[in-house]
Amino acid sequence: MSEDLSQALQAQVQAAYAQGRTLDIQAGKSKTWYGNPTEGEILAVAGHSGILNYEPSELVITARAGTRLTELEATLAAHGQCLAFEPPHFAETATLGGTIASNFSGPARPYLGAARDFVLGCKLINGQGEILQFGGQVMKNVAGYDVSRLMAGALGTLGVLLELSLRVIPKPETELTLVNTLSTTDMLQQANHSARLPLPLSGFAYLDGQAYIRLSGTEGAVKQASAFIGGTALAAGTNFWLSLREQQLAFFQTTEPLWRLSLPADTGVLELAGSTLYDWGGAQRWLVSNLDALQIRNTVAEYGGHATLFRRSSEPTPVSPSVFQPLTPELMHYHRQLKQAFDPKGLFNPNRLYLGL
Repeated sequence: MSEDLSQALQAQVQAAYAQGRTLDIQAGKSKTWYGNPTEGEILAVAGHSGILNYEPSELVITARAGTRLTELEATLAAHGQCLAFEPPHFAETATLGGTIASNFSGPARPYLGAARDFVLGCKLINGQGEILQFGGQVMKNVAGYDVSRLMAGALGTLGVLLELSLRVIPKPETELTLVNTLSTTDMLQQANHSARLPLPLSGFAYLDGQAYIRLSGTEGAVKQASAFIGGTALAAGTNFWLSLREQQLAFFQTTEPLWRLSLPADTGVLELAGSTLYDWGGAQRWLVSNLDALQIRNTVAEYGGHATLFRRSSEPTPVSPSVFQPLTPELMHYHRQLKQAFDPKGLFNPNRLYLGL
């Protein structure tokens, strides 16, 4: 069934290439709101699903891109394993392909790695309707540039993902969340100091004067680290991190624009009006603010970071800024070269990543 769908998808891309039509790639539709608006004939890939190969002893799983995250994670959990980067779902229909295409990672990202770090290989359809395969199912398989990881964060602009091979990890023996009352400055200092120590950190967030520190590992390591860090154990720690990952905390329930600020971890407090939630030990900050996009981006750029308009305001605006921070001419040149190599006629998700691309 899925092989037939793979051929049908290829035929649809080939027809679009021949006729010069654009395509809007859709799977579980859990992240259709993310990125700039795009137009085109719908290319539905959700039906191209199923786990193809899973070797628990090898810590590798291969699945079709339309496979739901819930199915993938349930299979891994049955063998005491998980996706280290804790991908947000945002809906029950979230798929593996959409997760990698958006490169979304959860609270563990700075301590265990981003989504793209766990991609070993992929199969895709390029903009000429050719099926290409990159990488493989082993951890050391790359001679030259790792093309498969280019797909992480490309939002489908380079190709239609068909299959993905990922490295997985064993689930930790135990987890503990500690809560400390700290000032923002003290929290940032502690987060950076702790990250340099051999502690089993897997999460560090800060909201409303409370620092939430998650430890994951063996019983002994977690116990020793908790004694060193101190604080009050949070009974509902698992629920807190899940709510943070899925943006279900009260902080995210807003009609104002939600910005994701990516910054060096040692950046201090920014002078930006609005409400801020700190994640990744301060390297990722969520800002709810009606400030002008240029002001936010200029301020963040001063510290070597960038700002993404993660969710737009629910109120219509005369001129809506681009979702992603504009690239320098040099970087845009490289993006255009990649787009030309994979999708020469610009069929896939036009404008979704950057306007005019």
